[in-house]
This record gives sequence, C-alpha cells and structure tokens, in this order.
Amino acid sequence: MTTFQAVAVTRLYRMIADQIAGRIRAGDFPRGSRLPSERELAEQLQVSRASIREALIALEIEGYVEVRVGSGVFVTAREGAAPPAPAAGAEDIGPFDLLEARMLIEPECAALAAQQATPAQLAAIRAAHERMSFTDMPGQHDRAFHGAIAAACGNAALAASVTHLWNLSQNSPVFSRMQDYFVNTKVWEVAHAEHQRILTAILARDPIRARHAMHAHLIGILARLREDFGDDDGSIRPDL
Repeated sequence: MTTFQAVAVTRLYRMIADQIAGRIRAGDFPRGSRLPSERELAEQLQVSRASIREALIALEIEGYVEVRVGSGVFVTAREGAAPPAPAAGAEDIGPFDLLEARMLIEPECAALAAQQATPAQLAAIRAAHERMSFTDMPGQHDRAFHGAIAAACGNAALAASVTHLWNLSQNSPVFSRMQDYFVNTKVWEVAHAEHQRILTAILARDPIRARHAMHAHLIGILARLREDFGDDDGSIRPDL
C-alpha cells in the first residue's frame, strides 16, 4: 500500500538560514569572511530585514556564524561542514511572528481587563508590575504582568492563547538569543515605564486607553528589535 510522507511547514526565516548555510558549506563564504550586510541580504532574497535577522541568529546558534558586536556577522563554519542536527523540541516560529500574534491578542486582553478585572485581579497586576522594579530577573515578572492581565480579561480562550504564545517565545532558541543581544537594563527601564501606562489605564477602568497602551508597548518591542540589530551597513551597534 502506498503511503504519503509527512509534510513539514518550513518557516521563512528557516528557509533563509538554510540557503545561507548552503552557500557557506559550498565555500561561497569562506571561514572568517564577513557576510553581506543585513540590507544587502534582504534585497537579494527579497524578504524583510526582520526575517534576515532571525535567520542570522539561527545560524549563529547552529555554529555557522558569529555575531560580533560593532563589527558584523562572520562565518565560523568550514567549507563542506555537515549541517547540524536541529535542536530537539525546538519550536520553529520566528520571534517577530510571535510578537505580531501577541499584538493581535494582548491589547484586547488589556481592554477587557480594564472593564472586568476584580479587585483581587487588579492587585495581582499591580504586584507583578511593582516586583519588576526590585528584581534582577525582570523577565519572570514581565511574564507575570502580562499573564495577570490576560487572566483578568474574563475570557479563558484569550488567556490560554496568551499563555501559549509566551510558552512558544520562551522555548524558542532564536527568541532567547535575541534577548541576550537586545534586552538590557535600559530596555527594561523603558518596558517598565510602558507597563506603568498600561497599569494606570486598567486601574482607571479605561478600556480604550488600556488597549492603546498595550499596543504601543508591543509596537515598542518590535521597533527596538528591528532597530538595534544593525546599521544600514550591516554592522552591529556597539551600545547593545
């Protein structure tokens, strides 16, 4: 009996990474050479710079390249090197897709929380925000803040969706590496100020302002990740 083979859905950044890796293995980019700039790669491959950024970080995780702060992206793998095995259980969804999905859901959660949160739920949101000021692990309380808002929205399906998106983000090696490069004390200070605006709107029971504040916060995250990776010449900014 003839059987069908399973069909795998390959994400765009994974396709880009595989193509660049193939060129490295073929010797088109020798070990020690610098890859073309992010802008050049985006133009040649006709994709967004965000997708290029995700692909380059995936290649660094796999040992093909090294991102050197202030210098660029350099090839570390030798010609003809065997492709590395994919990480077991790694989720193949890019960070920007995950953030864009959060932008569709979390602003509505904030608006609903402003209307429906109980006093205990409001206290939980406030506590998560305040703990982020006094910890050396702000990411943990960042998730608690967003999770508390989702839990207060009064819709179990929306709350579960937020939890799932956060789980995908935290289990993504590419997302984790992006955070290593781009999330520093200054970024957390900005995020904390954005959280304060969200909290203020929810406490004021203002759904329109809460929705806008959450949307602005997530737009800010996307903007910071897109601006901070490199300049137009493809170099990595030295202040990260």
